[in-house]
Amino acid sequence: MSQDFSHRVAVLVDEGSNPFELGVATELFGLRRPELNRPWYEFTLCAAAPNVRMHLGMFTLSEVAGLDAADAADTLIVPNRPDPLHPAAPAVLAVIARAAGRGARLVSFCTGAFTLAEAGVLDGRRATTHWRWAAEFAHRYPRVRLEPDVLFVDDGRVLTAAGSAAALDLGLHLIQRDHGAEVTNAVSRRLIFTGRRDGGQRQFVERPVPAVADTSLAPVLAWAQERLDRPLTVADLAARAATSPATLHRRFRAELGTTPLAWLTTERVALACRLLERGDLQLDRIAGASGFGSTANLRAQLRRHTGLSPADYRKRFGRTGASATP
Repeated sequence: MSQDFSHRVAVLVDEGSNPFELGVATELFGLRRPELNRPWYEFTLCAAAPNVRMHLGMFTLSEVAGLDAADAADTLIVPNRPDPLHPAAPAVLAVIARAAGRGARLVSFCTGAFTLAEAGVLDGRRATTHWRWAAEFAHRYPRVRLEPDVLFVDDGRVLTAAGSAAALDLGLHLIQRDHGAEVTNAVSRRLIFTGRRDGGQRQFVERPVPAVADTSLAPVLAWAQERLDRPLTVADLAARAATSPATLHRRFRAELGTTPLAWLTTERVALACRLLERGDLQLDRIAGASGFGSTANLRAQLRRHTGLSPADYRKRFGRTGASATP
C-alpha cells in the first residue's frame, strides 16, 4: 500500500452504549502502530454532547468531539444502540445521511444496524444485526435484505456486524480491505487474536464445555494449514481427525460455524494474498502453493473473496515493482 495512505475514522458515540464495541474501534483504528512502519488511521470519537455516559453509567467519556467532526470521516462507525426501539436523534440520522451522500464508508456494530436502517441507508442492501434483535429488525425494516445468521456483511460501502465479538471480526476485515493480509495478520498477532473469522460464519455456535480431554479441531486445523499446497479433501481432514466426514462436518459447524471446504478455501485465499503481497512470484506458482491448482481458479477465488484480480491485489498491497504476470 502507498505510504501516503490517509483515512479518517469517526465513531458515533451514543448515551448508554456498550463500551466493548467502542474499545474494539479504538483498539483497531485509534492506537498508533509504529511497528507497521506505515501511516495509520486518523481516529475521532464524536457525539451530540461533549460528555457521554456509557452503559449503566460505568464511566463517562468527556470532551468528545461534536457531531460535525463526523462530516470529515472516510469511515463512519455506528456502535450498538442501548435501546434500538427508541428513535435515534435526528441530528445523528442527518450525519449518517450526509456521510452516505458523499460516499463515505458506513459501518455498524451490533444494534447500530437499527440506526443505519432508520437513516435509510440500508434499503435494498444486505445487512445483519445481533440475532436477538433480528426478528424485530426484519419487521421494522422489510426493505433491508437481512442476513440474520452471519457474523458480518460486507455490502461494499456499507458493512454491518452482528454482536460485540463480531465487531472485532469486521474491524479486521476492514483493515484487510485497506492494508492487505500481511498487515492484518500483524494486527491480529498484536491482539493475540489468531481465530479471525470469515463474515459468512454463523453468529450462534453451540460449544458445550467438554467433559473429557480436549477434542477440539485445533490439531487438525494446524495440520491442514501446513499442507495447503496439497489437494486436501474433507475425507483427508476426517481421517486426520480420526472421525467420519459427516461427523467432521458437524464438528466444523458446531465449533467454527462453517463447513470444512469453506474453511479450507478461506485459508487458501489468505495464503495466496500473503504470497501476492510478499513478492513477484508467478501466478501459477502461487496457485500451486495455495492449493488452487490453476491460475484460473486462483483468479476466481481471489475475486470472489476480495473483489480484486491477482494483478489488482498485488498492485494495491504488494511491494513496489512487483509483477503479477503468470
